Amino acid sequence: MFRGEYPLSLDSKGRLAVPSRYRERLSESCGGKLVITISLLERCLVAYPFPDWQRIEDALNGLPALDTKAQALSHLLIGHANDCDMDAHGRLLVPPTLREFAALNKRVKMIGQVSKFELWDDDTWAARREELLSQVDSLQAEPSDALRGLVL
Repeated sequence: MFRGEYPLSLDSKGRLAVPSRYRERLSESCGGKLVITISLLERCLVAYPFPDWQRIEDALNGLPALDTKAQALSHLLIGHANDCDMDAHGRLLVPPTLREFAALNKRVKMIGQVSKFELWDDDTWAARREELLSQVDSLQAEPSDALRGLVL
């Protein structure tokens, strides 16, 4: 559903306008209801259409209560999760604590990741993209098992 890179502007109230090409799809697939939480791998935010998030939350809820690693993941993901409804103008209000985590200021990049999208500070994304591009040769030379069958 989500692919590509889109420049967005965060307004003074912490709202971002979802690109118009995704507004109708989000309205149809989840009634404009999304969940935004932190990424466990990067200093960015991850936004999920509510049905996709519900599956993640159900899986996290099913993890053993006495497994410290499982509980750590649950605390981080569910503990930072915020319901965000797209308003009539196609905007999402990003809570201040999440904006602070990802260091989001006025210029934000939306990075599509198929069933979810990431929200990055523009400068942080530019640096991360360059870092990833510098690793392409080594990624192709020594692919992980999961990447071996992928033809690019």
